[in-house]
Amino acid sequence: MKIVVLDGYTTTGEDLDWKEFEKLGDFVYYDRTSYEEVEHRAKDADIIIDNKVILDKNILEKLPNLKYIGLLSTGYNVVDLEYTKSKGIPVTNIPDYSTKSVAQLTFAFILELAMGVGKHSMSVAQGDWTRCKDFCYRVQDITELDKKTIGLVGYGTIAKEVAKIAKAFGMNVLAYRRSKTSDDIATMTELDELYAKSDIISLHCPINKQSEKMINKDAIAKMKDGVMIINTARGGVVDEDAVRKALDSGKIGGYGADVLSVEPPKATNPLLGAKRCYITPHIAWASKEARSRLMNIALENLKGFLQGDIKNRVNL
Repeated sequence: MKIVVLDGYTTTGEDLDWKEFEKLGDFVYYDRTSYEEVEHRAKDADIIIDNKVILDKNILEKLPNLKYIGLLSTGYNVVDLEYTKSKGIPVTNIPDYSTKSVAQLTFAFILELAMGVGKHSMSVAQGDWTRCKDFCYRVQDITELDKKTIGLVGYGTIAKEVAKIAKAFGMNVLAYRRSKTSDDIATMTELDELYAKSDIISLHCPINKQSEKMINKDAIAKMKDGVMIINTARGGVVDEDAVRKALDSGKIGGYGADVLSVEPPKATNPLLGAKRCYITPHIAWASKEARSRLMNIALENLKGFLQGDIKNRVNL
């Protein structure tokens, strides 16, 4: 079996390796692969390991030996699932590997917006404290999270972990999802009520026709003045122009995002340089611990395919 890894660098970086995969077949590795390079690099591949390279019908038709696609991600929108299903090519993903890390970054954004640790530290480093007439000063308002309400849009594994952390801070937790099943942490509510009552809104929903640009001008108008919005879901669930305008006006009091509509972003992205806006380069999943779990699951997925016991298949 020929195994081709199309874009492995972001997963393993310099601190993890592919040694266990190399034992399973004729192994070929690439840090990165453009769409135009896929046909040449994978034309003889039986197995493709992929993260973000688009594998649509147009390219898949040119890979006659392909028998399996193992994704290095939870999302699977980069693969044409209908085509692969019709050809009997299993596609597997990596579920629930980054829950702790994504929840951690969610609260890193919340705490930065609430406390301004980075801003205050930078101010001190620039000498502002040494020139201050008082023993303390503030470069932004400081917000206590206790008794504040956080609204979680989507209530899967990650959102539930965020809810647990929020409870530890003494917060009230609202959640919205299409299935109305509840638990003892979050109170399920309708989306408009969540918008109206939440001091902080954290997005944890997949990108689809229903969620695309759901955080738009109309949705923002239903929210509290000064609301904080956190997006560790997908960049496409927000209308970035609308968020920028609301940040400029002060309607949104702060925005923290690990994802943008186009990644890497274009220099013209409206959120770049916005005030009270913190953007990280899609790193929520990237702790070494989470990436190690990812690699272990990807390896077990591949072994399962080779042994005829497919795990985590997404194109059934």
